[in-house]
Amino acid sequence: MNAIGPVEPGEGTRDRPVTAPGAAARPLARLYTAHRRAAHALLAAALLLAGGGYLYATRPPAAQPVRAELPFPAQTVDVSYLGEVTVPPGAPPRTFAFEVLLGVESGPAVTVTGVSQPYDGLSLTSAPRAPFRTKSGATRKIVVTMHVTECGKVPKDAGLPFIDVTLRNARAIQVQSFILGPRYANDLSHALQVACSNDFA
Repeated sequence: MNAIGPVEPGEGTRDRPVTAPGAAARPLARLYTAHRRAAHALLAAALLLAGGGYLYATRPPAAQPVRAELPFPAQTVDVSYLGEVTVPPGAPPRTFAFEVLLGVESGPAVTVTGVSQPYDGLSLTSAPRAPFRTKSGATRKIVVTMHVTECGKVPKDAGLPFIDVTLRNARAIQVQSFILGPRYANDLSHALQVACSNDFA
């Protein structure tokens, strides 16, 4: 009687365990997932590096540190009184002028950005007009022209008159008051008395 039955394993052979469909693909799936995660990590690192590089390249410039070894401008500038000068033709009444000498003794060049005086009844202009620059070791003559705008707001006798000079160098900006001495005080008082003789009577 011929019959067909299940195939029996022969000698020297072993049964292989039967695997479920798709089981062989699982290691490949795990390998693919690991590669995908590594690729994502590399992409994230690359984006971080690129972002950091962009931020570094576009950062604002760092503020320059103050050079403490440089002197303040007021420490290097001296202003002295030279005397009265003739008022330019065409100047309005009650106008007078003086000449001062500004010198920069040492350090970097100094720029004068303004010249003023303390009395409300006086206006002031300078020649040269501010701003002007003076190098270290150099001097500059400045003609200060004053005009009385209101006699009631100027003193009859100027005791210790001064002028304010705004100075700037590579380290700082300062406003320095310069007392120009008794000769300037006498000349200014005399000029004010002449300009306002009727009001001071």
